[in-house]
Amino acid sequence: MRVISGELATATLKQLEDTLPWYGEMPPGRRSAVGLVAQAGITSFISWFEDPTTTPWIAADVFGAAPRELLRSVSLQQTLQLIRITVEVVEARVKADDDVLREAILLYSREIAFASADVYARAAEARGLWDARLEALVVDSILSGEYDNELPSRIAALGWNGHGEVCVLVGTAPRMLDVDQLRRTARHLDADVLIGVQGSRLVLVIGRAAPRSEKTEDAEPLPFMTIAEQLEPGFGSGHLVLGPEVASLVEASKSAKAALAGFAVARSWRNAPRPTLANDLLPERAFAGDPLARSTLINKIYKPLQAHSTDLLTTLWCYLDNGRSLEATARELFVHPNTVRYRLKRVSEVIGWDATGAREALILQAALIVGSISDPESSR
Repeated sequence: MRVISGELATATLKQLEDTLPWYGEMPPGRRSAVGLVAQAGITSFISWFEDPTTTPWIAADVFGAAPRELLRSVSLQQTLQLIRITVEVVEARVKADDDVLREAILLYSREIAFASADVYARAAEARGLWDARLEALVVDSILSGEYDNELPSRIAALGWNGHGEVCVLVGTAPRMLDVDQLRRTARHLDADVLIGVQGSRLVLVIGRAAPRSEKTEDAEPLPFMTIAEQLEPGFGSGHLVLGPEVASLVEASKSAKAALAGFAVARSWRNAPRPTLANDLLPERAFAGDPLARSTLINKIYKPLQAHSTDLLTTLWCYLDNGRSLEATARELFVHPNTVRYRLKRVSEVIGWDATGAREALILQAALIVGSISDPESSR
């Protein structure tokens, strides 16, 4: 049978070209590597069949003749197609009445199929472990804000599908973390996630899987808060804080810092919802010494009101100092209560926070205090 091994290899390659379209479309170098695998399989079978008392052949060695990148260019399904055609060619050359040889072919084809599955499984496992380490490294870089020139290539290696805006979600890690469930949930929401565990904390970097340009006017992308609410069951008990939306993954450290600072002080808000926006915890973060919270209060609340109208700033001061009483504020300012209502409405339009709500009033009062401290020339 060794005499016809070269003929079997040639017939196998011809059958591959005639039967498998993907084989003909491969570059010459990879076609040659596939041919080496087929020829190694035939040679190994013949050696084992001629002397079955010797040490059993190692099926994984059949794939050692091919370069490592062949595993990335030829799928497991294509490998099984290659095995099937090779077996068919060998069987066609075997005498119909040679039952011993037929049984040997069946045994060999079964073992080589299992061996190929084992090779791909080991490669997938190694890639999975490498991806997990790489993902943890990327999340660490985002949390620390320490970027280098290799970060974009690392993100691309992870297969990140996010486009445009990004948010960071921070919560408590569960005892049994189901990473696959988190990813499935994100995919159903047209989102992509990077997952990192920082001690007892679970950190998710969330991005939208489709850019806004691909969305029609009738199909607006889901708000990040809605995505966070759907991902909430994957976290452990405790507070869950969503950082502010940033323009891209490169700026995700800003969202991460806000989310981490909010997570550290979330317990001070007795009725904090789950998840909570980091910007809803601005007072607590500022009291804890978070410089990002202080600058947000000043730049998004105090300075816009100061630049827009001193009447709005004064009215807001008086309204909050008088326990959110319209009548008391109107008496202090010598205006009608309707004027106070109008000015408070303008305050909400300018900065986006409503002073008539208890929680938002706390945020606005903290902004006025921090802003006045940073502006020595200001007067109430």
